[in-house]
Amino acid sequence: MSRLFALADLHLSGTGLKPMDVFGDLWRDHSSRMAEAWDDSVEDEDTVLLPGDISWARNLAEAEPDLRWIGERPGRKILLRGNHDSWWTGQSRVRAALPERCELLQNNALEFGEWVIVGARGWTSPDDPYAQPGDDRLFRRELVRLRSSLDEADRRFGSERPRLAVLHYPPWLDGREATEVVDVMVSAGVSACVYGHLHGEDHALAVSGTRRGIRFWFVAADAIDFKPLLIDLSSDPKDDDDSQRVAQAESRNRS
Repeated sequence: MSRLFALADLHLSGTGLKPMDVFGDLWRDHSSRMAEAWDDSVEDEDTVLLPGDISWARNLAEAEPDLRWIGERPGRKILLRGNHDSWWTGQSRVRAALPERCELLQNNALEFGEWVIVGARGWTSPDDPYAQPGDDRLFRRELVRLRSSLDEADRRFGSERPRLAVLHYPPWLDGREATEVVDVMVSAGVSACVYGHLHGEDHALAVSGTRRGIRFWFVAADAIDFKPLLIDLSSDPKDDDDSQRVAQAESRNRS
C-alpha cells in the first residue's frame, strides 16, 4: 500500500556554491544523510511531498544535479516552490527539466489515493510583527494561487474528497492568530496540511496537531532529523482547540 511522506527545506547545493554547513554542524553533509534516510524509509510505490526550498541553484542549469539527486531517490515526488527556489522560473521549463516520477504543485491539484493534494508557497502574513514592506502584495498573490489550486480540485475531483494542503510558509505560528490562509483552507474543506520554512529557534513557533479541524505537520528537514516524515492520514485526532475548551470547562465546573 502506498504511503505518504513529507520533507521540506532540502536546501540542496549540488554545485557546491552554497554549502549548508555555514549554518552549523547540524547541516554538515546533510544531503548524504538525507539520501541515506530517504532510501532506507521510502519505497518505490510511496509518495513524497517536497514543500519548498528544494535547491539553492540560481537557474535550471545549476539545479540539474539537485533535481537528479531527487530523481535518484525512490518514490513519486511532488515539488512545491519555496522562497529560495529562484531556479523555478516557469512551469513548462521546470517540468521539462524534471526527472521521471516528479510532479509540480502550482495552481493545480493532484491525487494521492482518495485524497486530493492542493497547495501554494504562501508568504509572510502582513500582520506578522516582522513583516516587511511588500509582504502584503506577495501574501495576497499566494492566496490567489491557493484558491486557484482549490478551484482546480473542485473542477477535477469535486468537493467531497478529503483534501491535504502543501505549503512552504507556515499558515499559523504558535501563540499568534491564524493567518488568512487557515480561513481559506477551512472554508474549502482542507483537513490536513504540511509546511516547512522555519529553522533554528523558530522551530518553537511551529504549529502541530489538529486545530480548527485541520491537522498540521511541520516538516522542515532540520526539525525532523533530515528524514522524510510519514504522514498518517488515517488517524483522526481530537482537535487541540476543542481539547483546550473542554479542559477550561471542566476547570470552571470544579471551581
